[in-house]
Amino acid sequence: MTSPRTLLCATAIAALAAPVLADEVNVYSSRHYDGDDALYAQFTEETGITVNRIEAKADELLARLQAEGDNSPADVLITVDVGRMARAEAAGILMGYDSQTIEDRVPDNFEHPENLWYGVSQRARIIFYAKDRVENPPQTYEDLADPAFKGKICIRSSSNIYNQSLMASIIEVAGEDTAKSWAEGIVANMARDPQGGDTDQLRGIVSGECDIAVANHYYFARGLEKDVNGLTSGIDNIGWVWPNQDGRGVHVNATTAAQIKTSPNHEAGAKLMEFLVGDFAQEYFSGQNNELPVVDGVKIDAEVASLGEFKADDTTPTSAFSANAGKAQEIFNMVGWD
Repeated sequence: MTSPRTLLCATAIAALAAPVLADEVNVYSSRHYDGDDALYAQFTEETGITVNRIEAKADELLARLQAEGDNSPADVLITVDVGRMARAEAAGILMGYDSQTIEDRVPDNFEHPENLWYGVSQRARIIFYAKDRVENPPQTYEDLADPAFKGKICIRSSSNIYNQSLMASIIEVAGEDTAKSWAEGIVANMARDPQGGDTDQLRGIVSGECDIAVANHYYFARGLEKDVNGLTSGIDNIGWVWPNQDGRGVHVNATTAAQIKTSPNHEAGAKLMEFLVGDFAQEYFSGQNNELPVVDGVKIDAEVASLGEFKADDTTPTSAFSANAGKAQEIFNMVGWD
């Protein structure tokens, strides 16, 4: 049987093969959320512009864009992290935007220095712990490397873009030598070899396999909002820490958006780019996927709000995550972080 996802993609592919129209915009997105249908439906209602969407993993989309070259129908690229958008930048397929709306609403640390891309939602990487087994949880990312937590930590693999970005931020703030020592400490403190996604790290706390985990905030918020197998049943025993509150603040990555250099629908793409930082879209990102808006003053999802207020790192430029990505992976490899 053909799945709904296959039907959606088949429909989108057919639409992208059609002649270019002034009232459409073609989006390549690595977001895999059915709820995004409502987001784009609102854009169409407001502007009359139809959104044709192709969804795939970011690396697949980048390969497709490069293969299509100047003939690509894509207008806008959306990725769930800065790192992969940086790969698109390196491939030379992005064009800068010129939008006072984006400039006014998006903080500087979430904008590319040359306006090649910007963040549309935030993803905070925080520390979780078992309340009944950890009396004094780590308060900073640096604390995670303390020998006091030997054999207690669950964390994803070094190939995970969220961990790469976290490491890249540490390199930017503290230098390579400190970053290497930190990574060595994390490896020494692992409760198990890295495996699974962020939800699996939280499940490790519930199962007792580990006492401390590192994950993006919204994976935990989902367990509060609905029944997540292996997490919700034990979620009341999981505490959390917003790291580095007396220092640089919590490390945040971002879902990012950019226009494609060969965009056949440039004006429609520019309108979508501005729509994504409007109040409707910003509240949507929070309400539908438990993310954090990048625009100040926008309503935050109830489950995320229940985690409390925090200080985010707004001084380390997100562009540093991509600039230091290669060095981050080198350090991971040196210390044996699989």
